[in-house]
Amino acid sequence: MKVDLDILSSIRRRIRVELPAEAVNQEFFRTYEGLGRRVKIRGFRPGKAPRSLLEGLYGGEVRGQVRSRLVEQSLSEIIKEKGLRVVSHPEVEADPLEEDRTFTFSAVVEVKPDIEAKNYLGLEVEKLKLKVEDEQVDEALRRLQHSHAQLEPVEGRDAVERGDFVVLDFTGSIGGKPFSGGEARNYPVEIGSGDALPQFEAALIGLKMDGEHHISVAYPEDYFNRELAGRVVEFSVTVRDIKKKILPPLDDEFAKDRGECGSLEELRQKIRARLENELKELQTRDLKEQLLTRLIEVHPFEVPAAMVERQLRYLLERQQARLPNEGSGQVPAPERLRKELEPQAERQVRATLLIEKIAQLEKTSVSDDEIRERIDQMARSAGEKGPTVHRIYARDDAREELRSQMVFERTVDILFDHAKVTEKDWSGSKVDAQGKKS
Repeated sequence: MKVDLDILSSIRRRIRVELPAEAVNQEFFRTYEGLGRRVKIRGFRPGKAPRSLLEGLYGGEVRGQVRSRLVEQSLSEIIKEKGLRVVSHPEVEADPLEEDRTFTFSAVVEVKPDIEAKNYLGLEVEKLKLKVEDEQVDEALRRLQHSHAQLEPVEGRDAVERGDFVVLDFTGSIGGKPFSGGEARNYPVEIGSGDALPQFEAALIGLKMDGEHHISVAYPEDYFNRELAGRVVEFSVTVRDIKKKILPPLDDEFAKDRGECGSLEELRQKIRARLENELKELQTRDLKEQLLTRLIEVHPFEVPAAMVERQLRYLLERQQARLPNEGSGQVPAPERLRKELEPQAERQVRATLLIEKIAQLEKTSVSDDEIRERIDQMARSAGEKGPTVHRIYARDDAREELRSQMVFERTVDILFDHAKVTEKDWSGSKVDAQGKKS
């Protein structure tokens, strides 16, 4: 086998191969031998049909199989021998395949770039001075209060108001024609929550429990369902029930019953401690993102398109999986979403390649025992789905993916431990009830 390797760019290689006629003939012989044992031809015992007959019946199919096998086997051997870190499917161009003749082909592949990681320890990052304010504690306490609210029928009125919990029957149509998903019975809506389309919730205000009502709802141009985006939908609505949220009083009894604390003040301190811990985690994540940004800025290199495309598909699938849980359903159209996510996918690939190189330099590793411990931890957190977690990570590929993730995390921790952190005032910054800055 003759092999030539052309360097097309920092991430593209062309492999040119010439296989001798002997190798071609051997592969044809093996393929026809196996075919003869498998197929049933009237008048012949398995394995006894003459080759000429097999060629007449299956010649084209065999030629394709031989071609694929010769390409795959030789490429696999060459990639291993040359130490190529291939990340794409090969783009193959081949001459006609004939017995008793040499077979030549070329394959273009993308490979991981050779990165020279330098000056990655002691990177400078800024930590914003943030603190949990009293109003954020109050907001978290109100959230807890609302989570324990009771729903009771409204008295003295029969019209829907903001803040009500209503149960509806509705049927929607566009131009007099129904559409998929446009009908529901006993559908619950909290008016003003944004759990349903905000325009739909607003149109319900003022409706009474006195029969069927007709409302028009204009759907936004960027609504994820292209059938409804930018359209006006007519709804026939019947209000079945109207209830009001009754909040429990915020006092020591509430703290004991719902917060597992001795007093309301103790509950406030418990909430503050949780928010401060969340804020610390937020700041740590922000510093690590800064570190990755600094690394990317000082290490320019070409990124394999195949790796970016795989990461982009992952981000798109994750986004689409979240669609059913979106409150308003207002998300970008697929083409727009893909364009928005592509820079994020490329950044993540750059970060992965850089951290992979630094992990090699720092000899970062994760033991099998540590992987088992992480899997056990995830299984415990999954509760009833714990056995499913163990089944998933029983696969070698899943465990290796987890190992790579843990090596990435550990390597970023090394950078974080060596980073030069300076604190910076952030006037007017606040932290919400989830510990997020605003």
